Amino acid sequence: MSPCTLLLIACLGVACPTLAGCDISMERQGKYKTEAPAPLFADGTSAQTPPDDTVAQGALAEEQAAQTPPPATPALLARGRERHDIFCKPCHGVSGEGDGMIVSRGFPRPPSYQDPHVRQATAAHLFDVITHGSGVMFPYAERIPAQDRWAIVAYIRALETTHDLDISGRPSPRTAGGRGS
Repeated sequence: MSPCTLLLIACLGVACPTLAGCDISMERQGKYKTEAPAPLFADGTSAQTPPDDTVAQGALAEEQAAQTPPPATPALLARGRERHDIFCKPCHGVSGEGDGMIVSRGFPRPPSYQDPHVRQATAAHLFDVITHGSGVMFPYAERIPAQDRWAIVAYIRALETTHDLDISGRPSPRTAGGRGS
């Protein structure tokens, strides 16, 4: 054998037992598991309250997005329609009349987007209802990002605006006397 081969075998003979004894897996790390006792802390539990002024990752950006409605663009309305179809259509229906499939299953009928109270509500109020829920409506803050909630609001406004138009873009005969049902 060459001297290089012998040197390599000697090095491996010394290094292998040392390396074989190292366990760098995540199974054997020093950590507290959920709900495990933790004598390190005064209350003895591993679940600790975050320090004051702790902000969850992404919370500041989400809060900023919630305060600033984006400009209405075709892309925003397309996103609003997509999100509306996923989250709102089961209850409010395709056109926002409150005739979604849940009504046929015995759930209460939600208000129509054409209801005067809904039409007169501010965009911020609609955003707040999507965020926190209202009546039997579930809050969607954890499921729909702020940007998408604004997109849904823009789409609801578009549905309200186009509700009274016929295919030519003129007010339909049924609502010619004013904003109707």
